[in-house]
Amino acid sequence: MADLYPTVSQSNPLSPPQGTYQPSKGASDSAGASTRMCVFLLGGESFAMDLRHVAEVFEVESVTAVPGMPRVLVGVTNLRGTIVSLVDLRETLEVSLASSVLPFAVVMREGAKLCGVLVDDVPEIRTVSRNDLLPALQSGPYERRPGVSLVLRLGSRLCGVLDVTQVFAQIEGGSGGTEVEAGR
Repeated sequence: MADLYPTVSQSNPLSPPQGTYQPSKGASDSAGASTRMCVFLLGGESFAMDLRHVAEVFEVESVTAVPGMPRVLVGVTNLRGTIVSLVDLRETLEVSLASSVLPFAVVMREGAKLCGVLVDDVPEIRTVSRNDLLPALQSGPYERRPGVSLVLRLGSRLCGVLDVTQVFAQIEGGSGGTEVEAGR
């Protein structure tokens, strides 16, 4: 299913602009190093993604269904001439399905692959200390949630941090996560 995603190229409007922040080597080794996170809401819960894996956040205007795709892939949308696959991770992440419409998408990037994760809202981009990133607990709100590899402490609340590699593996039905059922 490698054709599910557009590729990042110089002609792709979603390519990172020249001069995009790239952390210096060794920055992650220092105890107090910081990283930037995109915090988003999904099914009433907070999640986050490393900003280095976020190409863009946009309001979804239309979704075109694609028959025969895995259930998590709800369709595609045209984002300034680039076709972007859209995924709904609520079932995978075991969050509330109360809302039928997810108005925003966070376009995540891994290597040359792009995919839009449908979300309820993106309230903030935040710089956090790496000390606030904790291993996902074996029990608690983020246990056994495929694709959640860390927990981010934001003051008095916690949010699950998505591992983009695991999320792409789940979407593709690969060995990196839970198999995705075909259909929809």
